[in-house]
Amino acid sequence: MRTASGRRPLSFWLLTAFFVLFVLFLYGPMTAIYILSFQGPTGGLTFPMRGVSLHWFDALFGQQRTGDFAGSLERAILLALVSMAVTLVVSVAAGLAFRQRFKGASAIFYIAIASLVMPGLFVGLGISLVFQVMGVTPRWWLSGLGAHLTWTLPFGLLIMFAVFNRFNRAYEEAAIDLGATRWKTLTAVVLPILAPGLIAVGLFGFTLSYDELARSKLTVGAKNTLPLEIEAMTTSVTTPSLFALGTVTTAVSFLIIGLALGAIVMIQKRRTRRAGEA
Repeated sequence: MRTASGRRPLSFWLLTAFFVLFVLFLYGPMTAIYILSFQGPTGGLTFPMRGVSLHWFDALFGQQRTGDFAGSLERAILLALVSMAVTLVVSVAAGLAFRQRFKGASAIFYIAIASLVMPGLFVGLGISLVFQVMGVTPRWWLSGLGAHLTWTLPFGLLIMFAVFNRFNRAYEEAAIDLGATRWKTLTAVVLPILAPGLIAVGLFGFTLSYDELARSKLTVGAKNTLPLEIEAMTTSVTTPSLFALGTVTTAVSFLIIGLALGAIVMIQKRRTRRAGEA
């Protein structure tokens, strides 16, 4: 927005300053953690820094580490990937089903998203008690997965419903009129068009599971996931290795987000190229 003289109005600069302050408020404390994670071997948890090194990153994987960072990271990523896949499949199936009204649809919808307003710790406690009554030992890949799905699925459903509401069914009807089967229409027309939305659902499923703490406390069993390992380190570790852990986990999160955004950009470019060729 510019004035008649070509200059931006005062409101633009005020809003820009507010946005910059907001970003600094969000990421300023994290920036301090990222910097302190590169402390020298004799460095502590505060400034000033005593040298610069990768010592504390090595400590995460070396023999002197506290806890099981490598194992907890592997479990967190595997659990997040499975949660992402299940959330994506169920959300797509539900989105297709809810395009047609059926008896009990409203009740099923509200039941599906009810876990969003329930305290995560109580959800985990309930799942843990059910497994104990069944005589099954809680494990991260079984009860932990079930607990995470109570968090990821409602978000996946809400996003997928919004995606399907914006879908123009004329494309689907045209494919059927041209002789395509229902399955061919779904795989060759509907899903490719909805691909950016599917990536968004998958990204939500991964990130929500990857950093879930409350629902994991009582459901993952004896082996921690990464959020639980971080919580344990905050009470027992007094070295910059905790900051190094924060830097590594943040890098993993941004890597996943970058891959998802890159996939969306590639899809959009391919659509633009095909439209130009047509």
